[in-house]
Amino acid sequence: MTSTRTELAIKAGYLFQQRGYHGVGLSEILESAGVPKGSLYHHYPNGKADLALAAAEIAATEVLRIIDASFDEAATYRDGVTTYCYKLAKYFDIHEGKIGCPVSATLLGGPDNAVFRETLSTIYSRWMDRLAEHAVRFGQSAAQADHNARRLFLSLEGSWTLARARGDSNVIRELPSLVC
Repeated sequence: MTSTRTELAIKAGYLFQQRGYHGVGLSEILESAGVPKGSLYHHYPNGKADLALAAAEIAATEVLRIIDASFDEAATYRDGVTTYCYKLAKYFDIHEGKIGCPVSATLLGGPDNAVFRETLSTIYSRWMDRLAEHAVRFGQSAAQADHNARRLFLSLEGSWTLARARGDSNVIRELPSLVC
C-alpha cells in the first residue's frame, strides 16, 4: 500500500507526463489521487512545485530500475540496450504514445526556475551514469562507456519524440541498430 504522499506524486507524475506541468490543475491531481486539498499541502508545503519535484524523483528512480533490469540479465551491452529500448517501446504502447519523458514533461514544462533545471540535469546525469556503469561492466573503457551512454540517452530522447510524431513505437525498437 502506498502512502498518501507517494500516491499524490505518482498520480501527479502521470498527469504531468500526459499534459505537462501547466496543463494539469491541482484539483485534477487531488481528484485522481482521491485526497482532500489539505493532504496536498500537508505533504507538499510548496504545493504543485514540490509535488512536481517528488513526481520527477519517483519517475527517475523507476527509469533506473528499468535500466538495471534491462542490463542485469543481458549477455552483451547491445543486448541490454535492446531490452531497454523494447521495455520503453512497450511503455510507449501501453500509453498509446500520448506521454512524454516522465521527468522532462514535468520539469521542463514547469516554472522556469533553477531548481527544476538542476533537478532535471541531475536526473539525466544519473541515468547516463547508470548506463555507463553497465557498459563498463561489459568491458568498455570509462571514456567509451560515457560516450555510448550519452549517445544512447540523446538518441532515446529523439526517438521518443519521433515515435510520438509518427505514432509508432518501432522507432524506439530500431534504436539499438543505430547506436550499438
